[in-house]
This record gives sequence, structure tokens and C-alpha cells, in this order.
Amino acid sequence: MSSTELHGIVPAMVTPFTVDEQLNERALAALVNRLIADGVHGVFVLGSQGEYYALDPAEKRRAIEVTVEAANGRVPVYAGTGANTTRDAVALTRMAEQAGADAVSVITPSFITPSQDELYQHYREVASSTRLPVLLYSNPGRTGVHISVQLGAKLASIDNIVGIKDSSGDMSVTAAFIAATPPEFRVFAGRDTLVFATMLYGGAGAVAASANVAARHLVRVYNACVEGNMERARAAQAEIAPLRDAFSLGTFPAVIKEALLMTGLDAGPCRRPVGPLNDDARARLRKVLDEMGLLGDSRRG
Repeated sequence: MSSTELHGIVPAMVTPFTVDEQLNERALAALVNRLIADGVHGVFVLGSQGEYYALDPAEKRRAIEVTVEAANGRVPVYAGTGANTTRDAVALTRMAEQAGADAVSVITPSFITPSQDELYQHYREVASSTRLPVLLYSNPGRTGVHISVQLGAKLASIDNIVGIKDSSGDMSVTAAFIAATPPEFRVFAGRDTLVFATMLYGGAGAVAASANVAARHLVRVYNACVEGNMERARAAQAEIAPLRDAFSLGTFPAVIKEALLMTGLDAGPCRRPVGPLNDDARARLRKVLDEMGLLGDSRRG
């Protein structure tokens, strides 16, 4: 799989659970099918929005298998295989390859704070353990660990490290990654409100949590950019902001699961201790979705 095939809007999918917090395979397959119908360019299982931190290895394997089966080759399947130790990240990456994933995304360790040199060795070893394309994933707000632009440029020289999801939320950092790496290195926005800006700078697209429920909005941003219609792209990007802002209505990642339920797909609860939204927050979220035209038609994206 070439790096150029990794592009566009890639939803960072939730992991649907039953009421007793077990993997809901039917709902996961339904979500994959819904997103592909809405025009996405890939699907991302076991990301931050997918509660990767709450799943054991057997559950992760099954989630990847269900996603691969549902996608059925229509779009690439990205699997999150990050872990706090190199050994565990290697094991998860090999498992994802065996389960049929098309690419892996490896978030930095969390809690510990490796140096940039230690991160280089970590990613080099993970990449050497697989034939799959590897997407770096920097989300310092969640992990407390950042991938510097200098490290990103150094890692880009490794053949199967093909890109990065930058969730720093700092457009100057995203732009610097794009400027410091070769054109074939794919830089994805990890902040849903910066898809348009990332595309303007030459980015490849976005790995976006809000695409679980607003995939068509984000696909419009991407397509308009590709077509050179910047006014339409800017307008479509502006429509996303209220939903991204609504993430603060509950404990991450509960808001998107609640939004999915409101738009016709029951993804169940988050794993505790994360609980549901309160009544006021739920009403505010419903208002946002209604104003975006996402209620009343579960097929709208």
C-alpha cells in the first residue's frame, strides 16, 4: 500500500459497547458501513475516540477483525497500536497486521515522558516489526508527550513511516511538519476545526472524531479543497465548529457516542468511569446536531 493511498477524511471511530460494556460487533459493522456510505476515505479503529486505553489485546484484535470484514476492501482500515512500552506496541502492531489492517497509527506513550531520542528508537523498532505503513500520532494534550518537528522529519526517512496525525491543535506545528517532510509524507489534521487550514498548507486530510456523526460535512471540506473551491471549503469547515466545541459537554469520549445515538446508531456507553451526559448537556448537544441538520435522518452524515 503506497502512502498516496492514505488521504482524505478518516473517522476516528468509537468502539460500540453493549449495555454491559462488551464489544458490540453488530453496531461496529453498522458504523463502518454508514461511514463508507457517507464518502469517507478510510476508517480508524482503536484510536483515542475508540477507547483504545480501555480494551484488552483480545478485544482489540476482534475490533480490528470486525472492522476489516465490514470495510471489505472498500477503504483502508487504520488500526491504533500505540502502547506505553515498545514491546507492547510491537506486539499490537504485529497483531493488527495479522488481523488484516491496512495501516497502523501509533500514539506516543503516556504517563512516562520519553526523550525525543527514546521516541525515535521506539518508533524505529515498531516500524521494523511490520510491513504495514505506520502513521505517527502526536496528541500531547492527552498523553503529555509530543513528537517534535525535528523528530518527525527524522522518522520520515524510515521507509514505512509514512505520515503523522498531529493533534497538537497548533496550526504552526502542523504546518512545520508539512514543511519539514517530503511531499509523500502524509500529514493529517487531528483537530477537526483545522482540516481546512491543514489542507491549505498541503496536508493529506484529517483523522477526525466528529466524522463519526458529521462525515459528510468533513468530506465536503476535503472535496472542496481538492477541487480548489476555497469558499465552499471554508463554509463547510465553519459548520463543524459547534460540534467540535460540544466535546466539552461531557467526559471524553462520551459526547460522540451520545451524538451517534441521537442520529440513529446506538454505540452504547463508554467504559466506566466515563459516564453519560447529564440532561442539560444532552439537550445542548441535541440542539447542535439539529442545527447541523443531523437529526431526523439517521443516514445523514
